[in-house]
Amino acid sequence: MTDFDKPDCILFDLDSTLYSVRLGLEKSVSRRVNRYIAEYLGLPPEEAWALRKERVTAAGYGTTLEWLRAEKNFNDPHIIDEYFAFIHPEDEADGLGPDPHLRSLLLDLSESMTLAILTNSPEEHAERILAKLGIADLFPSIFGIRGNGLKGKPRPEVFRRALDSLKSSPRRCVFVDDVRRYAEFYRNMGGHGIFFDELNEHPEFPPPRIRRLDELPGVIEGIRSGS
Repeated sequence: MTDFDKPDCILFDLDSTLYSVRLGLEKSVSRRVNRYIAEYLGLPPEEAWALRKERVTAAGYGTTLEWLRAEKNFNDPHIIDEYFAFIHPEDEADGLGPDPHLRSLLLDLSESMTLAILTNSPEEHAERILAKLGIADLFPSIFGIRGNGLKGKPRPEVFRRALDSLKSSPRRCVFVDDVRRYAEFYRNMGGHGIFFDELNEHPEFPPPRIRRLDELPGVIEGIRSGS
């Protein structure tokens, strides 16, 4: 690896990456998504969940919203705003608080690398979470689904927008995500995709795979040294 290729920025996923999946915030979001689409489509919750799972998986949509927009005429901006407000209410992160250990870790990383957020959630949700964790000032750039034209990971244009804005490239920007297929996609782009597998659900996944963010500095050092 040449000096030009050595990573100098990190794209972090947000949910269940910068805070623990054990807190259950994403499960709560998923339940609210299911309630919303059940009402929107006029289906029982169980049927709505099954349809959502089948279509998002089969068609390879990055988000439920992409499926709704592509197949269910879900394109009115006011309805989309209503959807975001419902699934991400203002009190959604009230259970989170400042994380001094996380802040210290990120501060150390920020001394030599630019930190940014790449999330399939709306920017207002990301801002809310980062503020609750006490780390908002460490992320000058948030790439959310609104700015990405309501498209999400793993679409290549979503990654390219973030990388272009950061004046970086897959080889020079590390990407950390708790969703396996997103990390895999970034690797297929030629980038350093690190899979955050906190619950050790995919031990077979090839390295770099981490279970704690504390492991990240060591992994980055290994990438820089070519080991």
